[in-house]
Amino acid sequence: MNERMRQPRWRWGVITALLLPLALASAAQDAAHPPAPVAARPHPAPSPDALPTPLDAAPLPASASDQSATALDVRRIEAMAEALVANGRVPGLAMAIVKDGRILSLRGYGVTDVRNPQPVDAHTVFRLASLSKSFAATLAGLLVNDGVLRWDSRVIDYLPDFRMSQPDAAAHLTLADLLSHRTGLPRNAFDRDLEANAQYRDLTQRIADTPLICAPGECYAYQNVAFSLVGDLVFAATGRFYSEEVARRIFQPLGMHDASYGLEGLQASARWARPHARGRGGWVSLDPKPNYYRVPPAAGVNASISDLAQWLLAHGGHRPDVLPPPLLATLHAPRVATPTEIRGSSWRRARLRQASYALGWREYDYAGHPLIFHGGAVQGYRGMMALLPEQDLGIAILWNSESALPSGLLPTVLDSVLGLPAGHWLDNDVLDESEELLYADRAQPAGTTNARAQASPH
Repeated sequence: MNERMRQPRWRWGVITALLLPLALASAAQDAAHPPAPVAARPHPAPSPDALPTPLDAAPLPASASDQSATALDVRRIEAMAEALVANGRVPGLAMAIVKDGRILSLRGYGVTDVRNPQPVDAHTVFRLASLSKSFAATLAGLLVNDGVLRWDSRVIDYLPDFRMSQPDAAAHLTLADLLSHRTGLPRNAFDRDLEANAQYRDLTQRIADTPLICAPGECYAYQNVAFSLVGDLVFAATGRFYSEEVARRIFQPLGMHDASYGLEGLQASARWARPHARGRGGWVSLDPKPNYYRVPPAAGVNASISDLAQWLLAHGGHRPDVLPPPLLATLHAPRVATPTEIRGSSWRRARLRQASYALGWREYDYAGHPLIFHGGAVQGYRGMMALLPEQDLGIAILWNSESALPSGLLPTVLDSVLGLPAGHWLDNDVLDESEELLYADRAQPAGTTNARAQASPH
């Protein structure tokens, strides 16, 4: 379970005050026969014509479209990240900020492992947990563009043995329903069992006996096991394993050279960050658990912050050769309301006016501005990524501990770019509870779903 860091609020108030004066100048898956994870790749020098240029390689043009960048004090944000790893507040983290097709910041902070400290850098690999869902939806969209699948493709047309508990329910469940969590199943169905080492194939078969909370397509309830049926659809439609297809269609053309799938992929990486939990004497490094690697579409990706910079640029519209703009518009469009997302951490309560789920992404109204977002966590790892389309801005943050502190960096950047009053988001020592947490309610009996699950009526 997550451990809550109890840092006195005055410390972060002082740190923030000290950092404010700094000036800008910085830089199927076939579950019965699972495929071998994609191994980590070497780091060839990217072609200047193929990938966006980092800030330190060429100056940003002085144009009206770039003026909002002056509101973003990149050095101050980087100093805040450095303060987060100081004195072991968090073991390590990595952050990318991209704007107008350029990389403004791409750095690692802290260490990969408190027992064997090595510096986190831009190519250190982390588990992405539920950030993986955006890759599943994007691959599905590419196959829709190819005419191989349709958003309204029925699951039973590709998985004829698939069953649900209500008559004809399975016949109405579509690809888009899977990717927007509108399956009709209770929230986080079978996550508790997955954590207890149940096999994915066994859990998908148990869907047939699980009472539904609504008809497919009619309500929202976050899933990991059912979401991962998209991997089976990919295999049935293409004859290729899901993880191999993501590597071929996404990782390779985008230059995501550190990205991989599976525990073996993580451990084969040239440098990877170990997960950490809070112990009596401070942070304790752990061995990564394999459980959620059994659902690759929901939680199987490993990647570096360098990889996520390319992912943000692509989803920001700067790689139309790989992800065409009409596809991005479809993936980012809201599909179902998720009003519980407005509650939770202080920045959500203060800034979010509306919340929805799209296809593998969340869509928020952030103080009147559309925000494309996803977060994730699995034991010892957390991460979040967001796109602010009006400002052509993207930010991703990955860290190797169960602290909530780094999550305050995201709204800090957003507020700066939008010219909003600065919030004390880094003072918040309360865990940011959200549905991307890959933890079931451990108080519930095995075989049941999360007792807190409440589907949106919309």
